[in-house]
Amino acid sequence: MSYGQEETISYGGEEELLISSKVSGQEEEICRLSHPSHPHTLSRRYGEHPPSGCFASSDSTFIRHSLYFYFFCTTCDLEFDQYCYLRPRKMTHPYHPQHPLIFSVQDRQTGIIHDSDIHSYDVSSIIPEDSSILGNCNWCGNDLRSFDFFYRCSICNFSLDSSCSQSFPLPTISNPKSHHHSLIFLPRPLLFPCDACGLVEQWRPSYACFQCNYVVHKDCIDLPRVIKITRHPHRLFYTPFLSPSTSSLCRLCYETVDINYGQYTCNHDDCSFVVHSKCATHKNVWDGRELEWEPEEFDETEDVAPFKKVGDDLIKYFCHDHHLKLEKYDRVRDMDKQCQACVLHVDSRHFYNCFQCDYVLHEVCANLPRKLDHGLHNHPLFLDPVPLNAWDSSNCSVCERVTVGFVYKCSKKRCTRIYQQKRFQVDVRCILVPDCFTHKSHEHPLFLPIHNYDTRLCNGCNHTGSTSSYYLQCTLCKVFLCYECATIPDKLHNKYDAVPFSLCYGEVSDQTYWCEVCEGILDPREWFYTCSKPYITIHRSCVFGWSAYMMPGYTLLFGNLSIKVICNSSNTRLMCHNCDNRCSSTVYLKLSNGIAICSYQCLRDFNSKLDRSPRARYNVELVNWYLAALAD
Repeated sequence: MSYGQEETISYGGEEELLISSKVSGQEEEICRLSHPSHPHTLSRRYGEHPPSGCFASSDSTFIRHSLYFYFFCTTCDLEFDQYCYLRPRKMTHPYHPQHPLIFSVQDRQTGIIHDSDIHSYDVSSIIPEDSSILGNCNWCGNDLRSFDFFYRCSICNFSLDSSCSQSFPLPTISNPKSHHHSLIFLPRPLLFPCDACGLVEQWRPSYACFQCNYVVHKDCIDLPRVIKITRHPHRLFYTPFLSPSTSSLCRLCYETVDINYGQYTCNHDDCSFVVHSKCATHKNVWDGRELEWEPEEFDETEDVAPFKKVGDDLIKYFCHDHHLKLEKYDRVRDMDKQCQACVLHVDSRHFYNCFQCDYVLHEVCANLPRKLDHGLHNHPLFLDPVPLNAWDSSNCSVCERVTVGFVYKCSKKRCTRIYQQKRFQVDVRCILVPDCFTHKSHEHPLFLPIHNYDTRLCNGCNHTGSTSSYYLQCTLCKVFLCYECATIPDKLHNKYDAVPFSLCYGEVSDQTYWCEVCEGILDPREWFYTCSKPYITIHRSCVFGWSAYMMPGYTLLFGNLSIKVICNSSNTRLMCHNCDNRCSSTVYLKLSNGIAICSYQCLRDFNSKLDRSPRARYNVELVNWYLAALAD
């Protein structure tokens, strides 16, 4: 009988591991009191509570009502409530098979350790706190004081924290995928590198083949042989070791690759792509598919061009009815035009222009493929040229900005990487950022990391990590740059001035700088735009605030409100109905009854006032009545 399959369940608001085995195609639970080499199978009996009482809890009022059954071990003659078998009063654990471990808790106020009942905490023994007894987990090294409970051996002072006590590895793995001999579990933390991944992670259970002097983490035994990741166009193959001539830099984390341990490489002759095993199989990089026995099929959608050439510098774009002509930028004529894809203004680059309507595309944006593999997502992305009309669904999953331009979307159903319960989508500006490049604000190259840091400070806006987990990291030092800062243009062209505005990445100065737009004080240590002839300084937020990626003419829905984006080009600027200030941005928001709102923040504040109104929150008619009353 084998066991050790892991399955996630919910227990008391926590994530626990359900240890089960498969016998005749059915999953079975294992009695934790049995020895790991000879496990006992638990049987299910229907009823709200064990008649003789739960072995983990003596509290008869503690009853689980989810499935109305309990577990019974015929060998040990013990009964457990539905989930209590995961935390019995004592257990025999594979990490310490020589002695049983006792469920223990510590009183945080008195420092006394209780070998107690799991729920009622009936004290069976009281032991004064001692550093030799209560210190760190003997397996992973975590401080036991940070856990609500732990298991300990009263004979040799061996202790396991709550997370380590839930891991029940197999004693032996026969016919492993990665090795030609059976593997035996090591009941000791692995303090040297794993042969499969090259990492030293003592908290991971490990297995060994003593015939071959081969040691491997449990999680590395079944590493896939052939995979495909979105950061490389070719398939990658697992290699136990690399030749000395192979590149020694991982192309995902940009750290050194030890050629003596297993890695993933590309088999193409002209490609030297090498990545760490753990980097290549990370959930943010790999989609989880094993391709060893799957043929490499040609995808017809990959070669679908976004346009067809119909003449000299004349194309037919796939989502537009008219022909587009490639034109050279004219500063006076074309400055007010905005690209339909990235929503940025047309600048000194060539662009495609439609003579029958106002449809404009940058040359770079027009050449974007309809299907794309990108490092920001582990599934293929497809170009969607139709902007969403709901405001809360128009956010880019990477930079979090609202956009009315083209976005790349993940078409995979039930994608595990979702953004605030919405489909993953990336705007064109973030897609055009390379996986690794040198930004002008930093001397070293920046790359897209695969791991997320809880605390990070953006080098551009000096803001700590937001709700989005996407950012760029320096290859040599701990410098981060968010995608909002990484996608800001370094030069801006004005139709009245030949000299463009340049993005300054902060400077040390004793002078007082003033913003030309808002007439407020400008901190020279922060990013700002400047022009030398004449000398002008502008806040970055005044140029690229919330309105920089809004295109006039679009109508968006914000809850029950219908909002239209209006170009703010009149000589007399309207007053914002929320903050009572002039609308200073290039565009403003106009509600269906004519009320003007100056910014997204004022829109949110205004909408919260509607939600707090006792009459306006019931139906749309009352909302319109409330808006009309405010307009009067």
